[in-house]
Amino acid sequence: MSTGKKMLPRVSLPADARLETLALREGLPPSQWGENSEALYLTSSFVHPDAATAARRFADEEEAFTYSRFTNPTVLMMERRLAALEGTSGCIATASGMSAILLLVMGLLKAGDHVVCSQSVFGSTIKLLQDVMGRFGIESTFVSQTDVAQWQAAMRPNTKLLFAESPTNPLTEICDIAALADIAHAGGAWLAVDNCFCSPALQQPVKFGADFIIHSGTKYLDGQGRVIAGAVCGPAELIQAKLMPVQRSAGMTLSPFNAWIVLKGMETLAVRMQAQSERALQLAEWLEAHPAVARVHYPGLKSHPQHALAMAQQGGSGAAVVSFDVIGEGADALRANAFSVIDATQVCSITTNLGDTKTTISHPATTSHGRLSEAQRQAAGIQQGLIRVAVGLDHIDDLRADLARGLDALKNRA
Repeated sequence: MSTGKKMLPRVSLPADARLETLALREGLPPSQWGENSEALYLTSSFVHPDAATAARRFADEEEAFTYSRFTNPTVLMMERRLAALEGTSGCIATASGMSAILLLVMGLLKAGDHVVCSQSVFGSTIKLLQDVMGRFGIESTFVSQTDVAQWQAAMRPNTKLLFAESPTNPLTEICDIAALADIAHAGGAWLAVDNCFCSPALQQPVKFGADFIIHSGTKYLDGQGRVIAGAVCGPAELIQAKLMPVQRSAGMTLSPFNAWIVLKGMETLAVRMQAQSERALQLAEWLEAHPAVARVHYPGLKSHPQHALAMAQQGGSGAAVVSFDVIGEGADALRANAFSVIDATQVCSITTNLGDTKTTISHPATTSHGRLSEAQRQAAGIQQGLIRVAVGLDHIDDLRADLARGLDALKNRA
């Protein structure tokens, strides 16, 4: 039903357009110039025809672009496209993946509220919830990613948010999204799922009951390691009512240029995820058979504890991140062995970013999770011998040879 409010136009697409088509065409209609590639609007502000119109637009009585801290055509195109891929009615873009989590928490919660979070999530997420938000009176309880009973037991009358990654970074643990959604909703809370590892090309958490989906657009949405970006997908009415006012005041703003890069990156998301996931499975199977590898963490392997659940939630794909533990006795030896394998690579990029078309390799215990205490790392299962490989589009034979160089040397020393 029409409200009479003037709205921004939408792209005319079939109602049953599929993900690959939406990834190419959802956004805003072309300008009067008829460009086929989406326009990049590098402007901080927008001109209005008269003062009365400006007043209506700033009062949100008329949908229009006013100021690029919270309204910009390029950013809106990226938001609409990602929402379409995730199957949500709304999306709000942010300056980074971490700012997306910050915006979600600041928009939904207040002092005295309680969060239940997986203990296996990205290290910075743990630090944000525990150290930063804890200073403002928001409490957090960290539980096993995979033990639904622990999530249930952690619920309190003041629990307002359940937060999970699936798969987790870096051990690729899977949560039962539908089970967590049931727990959250029965307790009057929301469920947020970080979908960074899978992207909507493989997994749409909203189909399993999640309320909000978190993205670091820095990863697979961009896909080439070029920009920092983030987003929250969810119900449009909640985003507009609870998240937009915070962003408008606090400014976790995504730049139009970065939004344009992510917008163009999403055009190839499906084909990249398929190709990178196929390579990841081949690499994981090879690593599992190598004598210098103690354990491989990859949902696509039948040996993974949540393999069946992963296949059901992730469209039959294990995604593109493979982690593995090297052999060794004692923390110091494990760390030295992991470093030797990483340092022997010549193809893989030694960097903590992931989702790039270039394969990256890292040592989580001293990088992405280095700020955590040893007790927190142990609770999350992150040992000193753990190596994370985010598989790109390098030839699989070159990747195997690259890792074999260090692993074979380690085997010969053992």
